[in-house]
Amino acid sequence: MRFTNTLRWLAGWCSVATTLALVSVASAQAPAKPAVATFAGGCFWCVEEAFDPVPGVISTTSGYMGGRKRHPTYEEVSAGVTGHTEVVQVAYDPTKVSYEKLLETFWRNIDPTTKDRQFCDGGSQYRSEIFVHDDAQRKAAEASKAALEKSKPFKEPIVTPITAAGEFWAAEDYHQDYYKRNPVRYKYYKTGCGREARLKQLWGSAAK
Repeated sequence: MRFTNTLRWLAGWCSVATTLALVSVASAQAPAKPAVATFAGGCFWCVEEAFDPVPGVISTTSGYMGGRKRHPTYEEVSAGVTGHTEVVQVAYDPTKVSYEKLLETFWRNIDPTTKDRQFCDGGSQYRSEIFVHDDAQRKAAEASKAALEKSKPFKEPIVTPITAAGEFWAAEDYHQDYYKRNPVRYKYYKTGCGREARLKQLWGSAAK
């Protein structure tokens, strides 16, 4: 009788141990919850291209932020009547890429010395801006900006603001992955706008 009870106890314990082991394995294999960062750096086509190759970035979505109107359209934003700026929202795995690394990528892909303009695109709808989603991002962004003020290879002051993130409105479908779907037109725009030339002028070999 005691032997039978012992066998039953062992069987029950093995079942519990197996369940705990499976839960542990599943937890270890579960992907980290994606984090979100939002950056405005002029034309969102170009900002998508800058962030997509970064290891740890899951996806990029072009859209609008920082304005007054709900559900703004590209025509309204590009006309400068809504207060929005073109942004890219970056979903990333924080176990594979840090927010600080994303900030580094952002700075090296914009002209932080111009207000309400990026390269050939003028107006507040093309302003550069860092939209932070929590206190940790704000502290990191402010630290990054302060460090850049000391180490920047250009003389002009940095005018890119750091702002609390507001509501994000995804841009129209034809804007998403534009540089991939329309490579010839995109290259013509990017070169003609002087983006690559100005980035090299500002950052030299550090331009991304």
